[in-house]
Amino acid sequence: MNIIEIYVDEDDGERLDSYLAKELNEVSRTFVQKLIKEGLVQVNEKAVKPSYIVETGDYIRVEFPKPKELEIMPEDIPLDIVFQDEDIVIINKPQDMVVHPAPGNYSGTLVNGLLFHIDTLSSINGIIRPGIVHRLDKDTSGLLVVAKNDFAHRFLSEELKQRRMKRNYIALVHGVLKKDEGTIDAPIGRHPKDRKKMAVTNKNSKEAITHYKVLDRYDNYSLLELSLETGRTHQIRVHMAYINCPILGDPVYSRGKNEFGLDKQMLHAYRLGFIHPSTKEYVEFKSDLPPYFKKLIDVLENRRK
Repeated sequence: MNIIEIYVDEDDGERLDSYLAKELNEVSRTFVQKLIKEGLVQVNEKAVKPSYIVETGDYIRVEFPKPKELEIMPEDIPLDIVFQDEDIVIINKPQDMVVHPAPGNYSGTLVNGLLFHIDTLSSINGIIRPGIVHRLDKDTSGLLVVAKNDFAHRFLSEELKQRRMKRNYIALVHGVLKKDEGTIDAPIGRHPKDRKKMAVTNKNSKEAITHYKVLDRYDNYSLLELSLETGRTHQIRVHMAYINCPILGDPVYSRGKNEFGLDKQMLHAYRLGFIHPSTKEYVEFKSDLPPYFKKLIDVLENRRK
């Protein structure tokens, strides 16, 4: 029997059997349900039903026979390491990089690069996601923190769970928002018809809160600073689409609006702040907008001159 432990760093109101079917290397949902019913799956050291709704902070322990040993290989992938010490690494992730391996995509990820460049990473999330405390979408650029040991991982995960970690984004969205500041408080769960998408829904959903501030306005677009109070899957992208201001270039939620022919979204995680696990002092890191983002802003500014 092989034992796998998973720390849930970001919930989306999903059933346990569906969640594990995606996480456990292409294991079928039917097989996962069998494991749960046989008592081989525990959440927070307790037996649960397949319908249990996964939450941030859950520790899932799974016992199951694995047909082959999965090995994630270190790769000499250039990484923009903003800061590191004995506990943490701050990475400025480029657009178009997947954070961790997943079925059908076991190379070229941030984790592959971390295994090459960093000597030690926390083991809480196993061999698939060593050190990964929180994630960014593939096409979202910017800052994220990686834990180098289990103590730092648990501390940072608790900060995230208690909503004490500061995460600020810059986004270029369709539409001109009238209010200078606002809050979007709308629950997010799986899309009722397309299971690959998220949506604002009251069915099997979780509280989701996004704050925004308008930095600039153009003819048909707005430049926003956004901060997350919760951390649902695709939260900013879903919320902006919900208020009819989808992120420019978003291939999933912008409904085909894209006059610039972009194939990636204009969303950048530019500021990250939290209490350091060891020093217990507040630390904050910032990242400049990528060149392609600045270039597009220049185009919009030149239009209004």
